[in-house]
Amino acid sequence: MIKEVIFDIDDTLYDYEIGHALGMEKMGGYAQRELGIDAEEFKAAYQKHSKEITKRLGRDNAAIHSRSIRLQNLLEQWGKPLFPHMKELYHLYWDTLLSVSTPEPGSLEAVKELAARGISIGIGTDMTTRMQYEKLERFGFAPYVKHIVTSQEAGFEKPHPEFMGLCIRKAGCAPEECVFVGDTFKKDVLGALDAGMHAVWYNAKRRPLPEDVDLAGKDYREIRHFSELAPYILALA
Repeated sequence: MIKEVIFDIDDTLYDYEIGHALGMEKMGGYAQRELGIDAEEFKAAYQKHSKEITKRLGRDNAAIHSRSIRLQNLLEQWGKPLFPHMKELYHLYWDTLLSVSTPEPGSLEAVKELAARGISIGIGTDMTTRMQYEKLERFGFAPYVKHIVTSQEAGFEKPHPEFMGLCIRKAGCAPEECVFVGDTFKKDVLGALDAGMHAVWYNAKRRPLPEDVDLAGKDYREIRHFSELAPYILALA
């Protein structure tokens, strides 16, 4: 019997890419207007600096997702005032993303149906904690969520066993009584399967399977719309 379904957030419960693109555009406009830095130069430098911070901090560190750290380092590099520009850019990005993003089609309805059937709802996400709370509240998922694991709390990014293990411990049931739902095959699907959970690959964008994965003995479910999720979960039960 399935007792808990654990969801990724970004590009699973909502489409991250749309809001991210517009947020970057807004920050580029601010940089050009307020800092005298060309918008395209800002975007290129931001991406380059993000990679440098990841390399310096290591991939199993939630701080690599911090917009404030990236922006602070960029402003320092350019010799621009940190105050008020870091906070202005930070809020411009996130306010834009939250204002234009919406839940993935059928995702909120699927969560509501599972919760109504007595299945606990959890979250397992790579990110710093505060902004993930903002997203869950903005998109309407918050009332149904019983447990949250972020990589900031776990100390590791998905698919690390410690991350997945913490998800299972918070669920308070056996791994085989949990289903993990996410869009990233290696992180969400393989991470869940290796931890003994069932896995659902939410692949609305029809991404190809990674070429370097070994699927021997591994069974997962691929869905392209959330209307497919509850029937699959109930069939497992």
